[in-house]
Amino acid sequence: MRNVLRSLRQLRPALQRQDSVLFSVNVAEESPCHFGKSCHIHSLACRVVDHAETNFVKNHLFVTTTRALSTDAAKLTNRVTETSKAGPLVEYERRIASGELLEGDACQVDTLTELQRLYDELVESADACQLDRNSEKPVRSGWLWSRLLSHPSYSPVKGLYLYGGVGTGKTMLMDLFFYQLPSNWRKKRIHFHDFMLNVHSMLQKHKGLSDPLDVVAGEISDDATLLCLDEFMVTDVADALVLNRLFRHLFNKGIILVATSNRAPDSLYEGGLQRDLFLPFIAALKERCVVHEIGSSIDYRKLTSGEQGFYLVGGHLSGILKQQFQQLIGEGTATPQEVEVVMGRKLKVPLGANGCAYFPFEELCDRPLGAADYFGLFKKFHTLALEGIPIFGLHNKSAAHRFVTLVDVMYESKARLLCTADGSPQDLFEKVVTISEAKNMAPRTSSRSRKNDDSNLCVDNELGFAKDRTISRLTEINSREYLDHHAAMFSEKKERMDQNALEA
Repeated sequence: MRNVLRSLRQLRPALQRQDSVLFSVNVAEESPCHFGKSCHIHSLACRVVDHAETNFVKNHLFVTTTRALSTDAAKLTNRVTETSKAGPLVEYERRIASGELLEGDACQVDTLTELQRLYDELVESADACQLDRNSEKPVRSGWLWSRLLSHPSYSPVKGLYLYGGVGTGKTMLMDLFFYQLPSNWRKKRIHFHDFMLNVHSMLQKHKGLSDPLDVVAGEISDDATLLCLDEFMVTDVADALVLNRLFRHLFNKGIILVATSNRAPDSLYEGGLQRDLFLPFIAALKERCVVHEIGSSIDYRKLTSGEQGFYLVGGHLSGILKQQFQQLIGEGTATPQEVEVVMGRKLKVPLGANGCAYFPFEELCDRPLGAADYFGLFKKFHTLALEGIPIFGLHNKSAAHRFVTLVDVMYESKARLLCTADGSPQDLFEKVVTISEAKNMAPRTSSRSRKNDDSNLCVDNELGFAKDRTISRLTEINSREYLDHHAAMFSEKKERMDQNALEA
């Protein structure tokens, strides 16, 4: 392995751009986790500033954990074809050669090989796929276009559907692919929650047309030929009914889909209402995308170091939470505020100041709120103090679903969390199980004891599947690496605002 690394490092002068500056900090220490256990972490945190690709690398933190990996790193160079001068796998190799990343992950390298293949196909078929924004696309009118073109115009390139367990690097790998694509291409990268909110908003705007979904699909395809959706998941019946017809139109208009998900296509919306109407979408997805599983069993989010103090276990610690909140807002005075959401709706914030919002759990997750409200919240506030996260079970299943969505949006928005909770992230979801898990539970000898044990057991496939992702993200959100990254982003944003104020 040392010989492999030595060989790769010798390639560094040839691969490293002249306008790139590498900063690295080696961290190797034992730190107390907020769950009372000791975590021994050896990691390398690196930041690259590339003036030619500022949009990609600015403030982007890469964290890797060193581990042995047989000969996969040695095979990496051979995986990149002679015709591949750029792309996700090429960039991955460059980072290994420069010392940014020490070693590869076999499952991630296999996935990068698929992404590199797609990248090469897209570059070769860019004209046929009409990816260049500077090239003219036919002007579409929903009613007229559907009658002039009776046959679908599928893209000559199939997309890619990546799925695997939580924390296996799906989002990182897709971003590595997306930000290597030419900047003049019709491309869009968006979280699935955000994408569906936009779709429903556009449908509302075109309400009354004979086929508003066709018009919406036309607008989406005019803006982006390559659509990258992160965290593809379907839990809502309204989304399930829309997706089938929407993507039929999108695929017919030449859209290329790249998506990440925790679920295989056949498991999407499993057990959902009217799922039979959703099944044609699954068939179309498998027809228009190459399906690839990321088989890694490692949750890299849980390899980050714990930061004690932001995740407080115990309701009696609410006073400490309020003290921390006050320290963050400094000399500011927290007052009730309102946040613009969508379609004129507003979200009331009990207390807010200097980018920090304070909520009791009930006011944010025990009310009929959803992703749109949470996206609106984090567009205005970079930090959330959440008081009183409960243990979830049958009695508060709806609140659990909202909490999962809240954590997803918070993670996507790279926001910071301070909270008090009745247990560790694992404890919060201990009573939430999937149907298969419930069937495998050992029966009790006494029906009475079984009844007492299971009285608050929540058997819910979607929630039982999503809990691992939420536990993983709560762990990462409270890690030192995440908090340092958040602080760096916030500091630079403040400097830009101060600079703009001076120039004004």
